Amino acid sequence: GVRLLLHGLCSNTTVKSLDLKGNNLRTMGAEALGKLLKQNKSIRSLTLEWNSLGMWEEGFSFFCQGLRANNFLQHLDLRNNQINHQGAGELAMALTQNTSLQELDLRWNNVGLLGGRALLNCLHSNKTLKRLELAGNNVPGDILKAVEQALDHNQDREAILSEAQNQVNILSKEVLSLKDEKNKQFMDFVDAVDKHKEERARSEKMSAARVSQLQEALDEQNSILNSLKTKLQMTEAALALSEQKVHTLGELLSAMKQEQNSVAECHFKELQQQKQEGADREGRLLHDLSAASEKNLLLRNQVDELERKCKVQQDQLFQVKQDLTNTTAELKLRAVEAEERLEMEKRRFKQSLEDMESLRVKEVERMTQHMEASERSLHNRIQKLEDIKISLEEELSRVKAAALTERGQAEEELMKVRSQARLEEQQRVEHLEEKLRLMTESRDEAQNCCLKQKEMVAEAQAKAKQLSLHADGLRRRLDELQQDLNSKEEEKVTELNKVKVELQEQIGHLEAERTAQDGLREKIAALERQLKALSSNHREALLDKEGEISLLLEKLRMKEAEISRMREEEAQRASFLQNAIMAYVQGSPLGTHGSRK
Repeated sequence: GVRLLLHGLCSNTTVKSLDLKGNNLRTMGAEALGKLLKQNKSIRSLTLEWNSLGMWEEGFSFFCQGLRANNFLQHLDLRNNQINHQGAGELAMALTQNTSLQELDLRWNNVGLLGGRALLNCLHSNKTLKRLELAGNNVPGDILKAVEQALDHNQDREAILSEAQNQVNILSKEVLSLKDEKNKQFMDFVDAVDKHKEERARSEKMSAARVSQLQEALDEQNSILNSLKTKLQMTEAALALSEQKVHTLGELLSAMKQEQNSVAECHFKELQQQKQEGADREGRLLHDLSAASEKNLLLRNQVDELERKCKVQQDQLFQVKQDLTNTTAELKLRAVEAEERLEMEKRRFKQSLEDMESLRVKEVERMTQHMEASERSLHNRIQKLEDIKISLEEELSRVKAAALTERGQAEEELMKVRSQARLEEQQRVEHLEEKLRLMTESRDEAQNCCLKQKEMVAEAQAKAKQLSLHADGLRRRLDELQQDLNSKEEEKVTELNKVKVELQEQIGHLEAERTAQDGLREKIAALERQLKALSSNHREALLDKEGEISLLLEKLRMKEAEISRMREEEAQRASFLQNAIMAYVQGSPLGTHGSRK
């Protein structure tokens, strides 16, 4: 039952404490406990009181192996389990490699002197065990004291390590807090510098915007003057262009007439050339047709010749078949004659049949071999003739297929040539029709353009008159504008003087701001100096803390050296006591009585 229970707990991850007190566990139970300790990672406390595990040496060794491999168990109760010095030695071997067990209760067992010494020796390598109960085990008092001292050393060592770790954590927290304060001060300083820079940029932007506004006002007034001048130039250029247009329109009319005459002559020549090219192409097509017909005749002649060859070969095959029939008939006649001769010989030589049987058998076998050889040769000859016939039939089929393909290709080429000729003629006709249509449209357009140009000339003449009148009005307007410009220039001079005065005032303000910025720069330099001083102070504090940490580490090392020295002294004392006890036991009458027994 315990084995099944422990097998189920091997994969359990929630049970923290297990109490199996007084369950009469034996070898199988101890082995199952060892397997549980190897596989389970959640049990922290295990109570095995009143189970007599020490009586089963093999099972208890399995249990100790599991304890050696376990690194999660913290409390183990083995009271009243009849553990002797051998079991205590195995426990000591397991404790040398265990790094998690803190409390071990071995009261009311039978550990004895050797078991106590083994447990004491294992405490030199085990630094995690804090409590070890050995009452009621017949262990000498000096060994119990040595065990208590070793446990006290482990507790002191753990307390020192915890204190050192706490101090290190405190120092690291202080260092982090100092770093955070330093970063905050630096960020505040950077924010202040950024704010000063933003204020300075804003003031510079405001002054630049004011200057740009004044410059834009001056540019607008200059652009107004330039636009008036350009308008005058544009009116004069428009008059000159109108006169040039009238002259060019007359020239265009004469050029269009000449172009129409030249285009008509070119179209007439192109029509004649196209007719000649069509006749030439028709002659070429006829020549190609005649050549194709000649090729067809040659192919037909070749086909006829091949058919004649086939007929000749068929006649040869017929003759070969007749020869075969004749030879077979002759062979049959010869066989009949041979049979008749054999019958005659049988009649004549009935008495000598027994002597001549062997000769007759030989002659029959020779004749049969000769007949078979002749039949084989004839059969091979027939097969060769059939192969020749098949090859000739294949050549005929190939020639016919080639002739048909060539004929089809020739017909396709003729059809393609005819279709191409028809398409080209249709395209030429359509092209000529389009050209004629375009010529008529261009003539109509030219006539319309002439009419429009005449109307434009009349309109241009009317516009020229209007423009001359408008030019006179513009000249009068220019005189008025010149007077206005003079008055505006005087106003601009006064405004420029005002702007210069304002600019001088702004320059004074900017100089004052520059002095303020110089003061800010000096403040920034002072703050940087303060930061450097603070950083140096922080570094010194960090160095002091590091020195303190190194001193603490040296103290730890000194204490560890003292502990090791005390352990050596205690080991020497234990060995001395052991030698004395052994000498006392050997010299006492109890020892002699035991030796006699």
